[in-house]
Amino acid sequence: MSEIATPYEDLLSKILAEGNRKTDRTGVGTISLFGAQMRYDLNKSFPLLTTKKVFTRLILEELLWMLAGDSNIERLVKNNVHIWDEWPFRHYLMENGLPIPEPNSEDWNQQMREFTDRVASDHEFAVRWGELGPVYGFQWRHWPTTDGGEVDQIAKALDQIKHSPDSRRIIVSAWNAADIDEMAKAGLPPCHALFQFYVADGKLSCQLYQRSCDMFLGVPFNIASYAFLTYMMAQQAGLEPGEFVWTGGDCHIYLNHVDQVKEQLSREARPYPTLKLNKAKDLYSYSADDFVIEGYDPWPAIKAPIAV
Repeated sequence: MSEIATPYEDLLSKILAEGNRKTDRTGVGTISLFGAQMRYDLNKSFPLLTTKKVFTRLILEELLWMLAGDSNIERLVKNNVHIWDEWPFRHYLMENGLPIPEPNSEDWNQQMREFTDRVASDHEFAVRWGELGPVYGFQWRHWPTTDGGEVDQIAKALDQIKHSPDSRRIIVSAWNAADIDEMAKAGLPPCHALFQFYVADGKLSCQLYQRSCDMFLGVPFNIASYAFLTYMMAQQAGLEPGEFVWTGGDCHIYLNHVDQVKEQLSREARPYPTLKLNKAKDLYSYSADDFVIEGYDPWPAIKAPIAV
């Protein structure tokens, strides 16, 4: 490994060396370690991995989609973002009694392209079959209350950051126990389940708890996504970005990702880039073009199948 050792690469190595072989929901199998933490100083650099290229446009479009309170893949596929396609596609096949092709096969990929093309072009179809259920964006912006109302957790958190910065209750949760079964019908229960903000010395820090951590494919996206969110919240509150703390529960490497992980660990890490964020009028008015990554010099991307 490089002299610029990073928390992420160190954790990958630890999982390979010390992890447990476990079965999992997908049937692929994993090497898993329970309980880990990584820390990143956002005031110095932006935690975008350099041992493989991470595509920020996808991350930003997903984050902005969540902040909008959306839970349908229509907006994502229209922006050529396909990281959520597999689950509604599988749900569509099951609900209509259609055979499910072998995941990642040519037939699977062809049928899924046809499905997402229709989601993008047919709004009524998208409303019926593109819905993931009450997942992240819904819980962040529309957490249902027992009296029929709702809580906008993001707006409340930003207000607390501005007016009660020493509060220990600046928390946003996506883990609504009453909605877990509903989420699982067409999507997944939240993997990144809860995050908390902390203000000190004019800086805003954020800690995420992620219950299930696909270390090779998912976690690099999650680190960058919550770092982006911390920058946005800090800017809107008139603060500097502080630290992003990632805390993981079941931290796993899928067995069909092991070779890719080993290839990644053979590469020398390079310095992290920096982020220049153009200020929007409010938290919900940012576009992907407002985020300018400077000095990003990663190794090439490494492809791997998504376990569904």
